[in-house]
This record gives sequence, structure tokens and C-alpha cells, in this order.
Amino acid sequence: MKTLFITATGTATGKTYVTAALTAALVSQGKTVRVLKPVISGFEPDKIEETDTALLIRASGGEPTQDAIQACSPWRFKEPLSPDMAAKREGREIDFAGLVDFCKDTEAGPEDVLLCEGIGGAMVPLDDSHTVLDWMAAFGAPALVVAGSYLGTLSHTLTTLAAMRERGVNIAGVVISQSEESPVPVEETVATLERFLPAINISAIGRGEGAEALSEMIGL
Repeated sequence: MKTLFITATGTATGKTYVTAALTAALVSQGKTVRVLKPVISGFEPDKIEETDTALLIRASGGEPTQDAIQACSPWRFKEPLSPDMAAKREGREIDFAGLVDFCKDTEAGPEDVLLCEGIGGAMVPLDDSHTVLDWMAAFGAPALVVAGSYLGTLSHTLTTLAAMRERGVNIAGVVISQSEESPVPVEETVATLERFLPAINISAIGRGEGAEALSEMIGL
């Protein structure tokens, strides 16, 4: 597997943290990694160093120059809203076909691995008629789902995977990223999900931990 799409069950589950940790782990193994976050909202140009885009670029061994930012995140919006709303605030709209083509063109690059991080959860609207799930289905890459360990994550995770399966998205695995507030140990959340998702690889990553074991789990 060369390409992996990283999505989530919702906002603030640790998707960017997992993507950055996985990127750094792959680089430490001697692999060349191209990392994308094509669509980002809440992007403040005067605070580039604090953006998720800069974090991902640094994880791959690069520097967040203007060219690197553009190559990683071509669709950038200032308001921290869903992409459709954030774009409308600026009188813009995401070109869905152009977004899919951008990902496919990048996949043809020379890097060993391409990691493409989505935005928000799997059902977040991109424009008036497309969601992140539509993006995943059109791109066709296997997807890693990042979920939290907060109260309610079981329902959110099972619902997300049901929707992805309905659209024929290849699910590479599920990562439970430990939430700041977890009602039960992360291992219990993993064990419960394993009962309902017996054919899916499920792993956990604690706060501040690396992602060395994830690359092997998902076959990168």
C-alpha cells in the first residue's frame, strides 16, 4: 500500500496528531513521505507555525515555506468552520473534481508513501452537494479512521464505518486516539469495538505516544 487517507469520526479526535505521528514514524524507517491536508479551515496566514499544515510538513522533514504550504494545503480558509461554510464566508467554493484530481495526481509522485488527511469527520460537507465521504469514495484510497475515547465514541465510530462501508470505501483500520477525558481505559474501548468490527484492525495511541506500530498494522 502506498496511499492512505486519514479521516475521523468527528472534529478534534486527534486526526492531525495521528497523521503527524505516522508520518514521523515512516520517515524514521527511511521512507520518503508526502503528506497532504488539501482542505483546511481555521487557517490564519499570520500564524502559519501554529497550523496543522505546518505540523504535518515538519513531521515529514520539511519546512513550512509558502510553497510547501501551498503544495500541502491548496484549499485554505480562515474561519474555523466546515469547509462549505468557511468557503462561502470568502465568496469561494471548493472545486470537488479539482480536489480529487489533485489527490490522484499527487499519488503518482515518486515518494514511497502518500498520506492524505481529510478535514473534520467523514460526513463533513465540502460544498453544497459533497462530503468528505464523497471525496474518499472518489479518490479510492484505503482509509484509516481516527476516533477518540470520549463518551459517545462507540456510536460515532460504528456509524462512521457503516457509512463508509455503504459507499465501498476500503477501511485500512481504526485508531483510538486517547481523548483528554476518557470515561474508561482506552483498552476497553478497543475491546468493545473489536466485538462489533471483527474484520477491522483496531489499535490505540495514548496522548503523547508515537505511531511506530501503526505502519505495520495498516501495511505501509
